[in-house]
Amino acid sequence: MSARPPQETVWELARGALAARALGIAADLGVAEALSAGRRSVDELAREVGADPDSLYRIMRALASVGVFTEEEPRTFGNTESSELLRAEWKDFAHLFGGVFHRAAAGLDASGVPGAFARAHGTDFWSWLAAEPEERAAFDRAMAQGVEGRIARLDRLEWRGDETVVDVGGGNGALLEELLSRHDGLRGIVFDLPETDRDESTFGERCTFVAGSFFERVPRGDVYVLSTILHDWDDERATAILRTIRAAAPPDARLVVVDAVIRRGENQGAQWLDLLMLALLDGRERDEEQWRTLLAAGGFEPVRIEPDGLIEARCR
Repeated sequence: MSARPPQETVWELARGALAARALGIAADLGVAEALSAGRRSVDELAREVGADPDSLYRIMRALASVGVFTEEEPRTFGNTESSELLRAEWKDFAHLFGGVFHRAAAGLDASGVPGAFARAHGTDFWSWLAAEPEERAAFDRAMAQGVEGRIARLDRLEWRGDETVVDVGGGNGALLEELLSRHDGLRGIVFDLPETDRDESTFGERCTFVAGSFFERVPRGDVYVLSTILHDWDDERATAILRTIRAAAPPDARLVVVDAVIRRGENQGAQWLDLLMLALLDGRERDEEQWRTLLAAGGFEPVRIEPDGLIEARCR
């Protein structure tokens, strides 16, 4: 088998911005939902979703060329397994990557000067989200995706059964709800900013929501979970979050981080998320050595750092 032509690799990367935007447009228009009953002509689709037929056709044709939608007859499209994801868990991700993430990536440079998002929008990402309720809801829904994979990692831990678990930056509570459903004796606290989009009626008796900033305080608990939180922040602010937790934690408390651990030379996807963090949040993904340094600065000693990003630490 011949190696992939180098020009194909470069072309795929060069067109990435167009692909992300096209996917976001299709998600925002609800094209996959409009095709849920079967194949339809682009003219019918355009009338239903409120788009220009020619523009929509060109977007759909490009997406179909890489397996998102199918064009089995001229100007007639249907769903594929990939486009079906735009009806469910990937719709919000497609919206974000084709919208606010796309605009943030346009400001990425190698100057080392932080604040690309703020320069483009006049405020930082979190303040922008707070002022945009629909975007905040889309972000919270997107961050709740992949719960199954994160729960699979958490299931490898030993749970005493009577612990109070504080999900720091827990968003809409989806992760903690699933964890509690698997361990009857656990109790939980979802801790996040008050503007997070959530339905507390689904939490049950063993779970509560507490509003606040993890730079100021966190509730007392036995286990603190940080699921894809620390990569949002640079080392200084990530250390501040850890120190806030350490100040509230009893001596025998555990810290559990679910994040990425970058491995040099491997294509994990984390390296690309690292660039998004650089443009969007001034955050970063970290390798094992960087994680050890960060944990120590925050007052914790690692017990395990696994390749898939499950990190467990104890108080120092």
